[in-house]
Amino acid sequence: MFAFKTILCPTDFSEGSLQALSTASDLAITFGGEVYLMHVLPGKPSSVEADVEANLPNFERDVRAFAEKRMREIAEPLAAKGLRIRFTITSGKAADEILHLAREAAADLIVIATHGETGWRHLAFGSVTEKVVRLAACPVLTIRMGATQRAATSAA
Repeated sequence: MFAFKTILCPTDFSEGSLQALSTASDLAITFGGEVYLMHVLPGKPSSVEADVEANLPNFERDVRAFAEKRMREIAEPLAAKGLRIRFTITSGKAADEILHLAREAAADLIVIATHGETGWRHLAFGSVTEKVVRLAACPVLTIRMGATQRAATSAA
């Protein structure tokens, strides 16, 4: 049996990614491990209008501050329950950043939602989850949105 000591769980703050975090937390508790929660901010656009570029540093600062606040809101209740949890915020292409952190943190497992906040963009740009599943060096557990509620309902 695998001993998942370092579990990486990316979040885009969507309901699906929070369900994935719930599963990652349960696994970390079961195996005496820790959850490494991460959020990826979009990278800087290659070209922007001059007036937008002038406001970009303030926008980036505000987005990062929101992400940090949200990560703390998510992590604090889990830590209060005794779960070892770390979090990080990076920027760039989500799948690339997830794969990079998984290698750097020597993750034993990645727990990731099958769908996040991308919606229609999945069709146009491909799925972050699909790329992570294809290229990760460690096992990847995908969590379908609503799957945990369906499983709990059918078990009752």
